[in-house]
Amino acid sequence: MPDEQPPAGIPMIRTIAMPGDSNANGDIFGGWLMSQMDLAAGNLASRVSHGRCVTVSVDAMSFLRPVKIGDEVSVYCELLSQGRTSMKINVEAWRRARITAEEYRVTRAVFTFVAIDAEGKPRAFGGVNPH
Repeated sequence: MPDEQPPAGIPMIRTIAMPGDSNANGDIFGGWLMSQMDLAAGNLASRVSHGRCVTVSVDAMSFLRPVKIGDEVSVYCELLSQGRTSMKINVEAWRRARITAEEYRVTRAVFTFVAIDAEGKPRAFGGVNPH
């Protein structure tokens, strides 16, 4: 794992893990990390569909390494596929300790989003380039 590199491009979200996001041992809660990933993927989903989207599932999330208070967390997203109303987005979270340049992947998952209209019903969207 040490020779892994973060995905190319800029992260959808970059934030600092704070004491309020941790347990008594100083490890960041998995739920906090998952929420950051959902925010990042939701941002890409809205760009792709040009509108409101909702998370409908998260596939196989594994926590590979802990995140500590003060770590910089970067979340990268990649559109894997899209259908008429839905899309799958690969999401990876990486951490960098405050005092080093070393980065490690801490988790990854595939999020599925559905585009919805003002009434909350699925809506179709076309083949849009999110970049």
